[in-house]
Amino acid sequence: MSHLIAPSVLSANFANLQSDIEMINTSAADWFHVDVMDGVFVPNISFGFPVIKALKKLAKKPLDVHLMIVDPDKYTQAFKEVGADILTLHIEACNHLHRSIQNIKNCGMKAGVAINPHTNISLLHDVITDIDLVCVMSVNPGFGGQKFIENTYDKVKSLKQLIVAKNSNALIEIDGGVDLTNYKKLISCGANVLVAGNTVFSAQKPIEMISQLKTV
Repeated sequence: MSHLIAPSVLSANFANLQSDIEMINTSAADWFHVDVMDGVFVPNISFGFPVIKALKKLAKKPLDVHLMIVDPDKYTQAFKEVGADILTLHIEACNHLHRSIQNIKNCGMKAGVAINPHTNISLLHDVITDIDLVCVMSVNPGFGGQKFIENTYDKVKSLKQLIVAKNSNALIEIDGGVDLTNYKKLISCGANVLVAGNTVFSAQKPIEMISQLKTV
């Protein structure tokens, strides 16, 4: 499988969101990456259910919804109802991770687990065969436009080894600071999905930028 590109809607132009959604629809991108932040788990607040519901009506590609919130289990069904296809929650926000994963799958969505830069991938050992995606944060969560953390490469290699050893089908997603200087190395280390925010939406020609990120 060739790698996937998931532009982050957090970096889109909110004053003309429909135009940016339609741009992604016509591009070579594979998913919409939707960051949900509550101002508690991370020091920022993004959008909620009404915006995601509106996005779903226009999007022609899957919604990859990334929850950076406390108590994510309270909202699993609600995110399904507004159109999430993949629901990713943070391991650091879950008291009972296996139960949370099963709740997502029981609602008919693919289940992802995100890990912060300081979190060791060994904590995924017991659930790696239960999940569809691991979102490796390559910046500290909360804001777009941050500098890429170089240790991410080694982390992706270790995670890939765990996935192979456990015969898991989980995809490795990289979120934060992905650009033309590092995307090829991330893929060579084992990444399957690249989230790109500022790199796409600040480009003069976003569609061409997405095509470049799709090329190895």
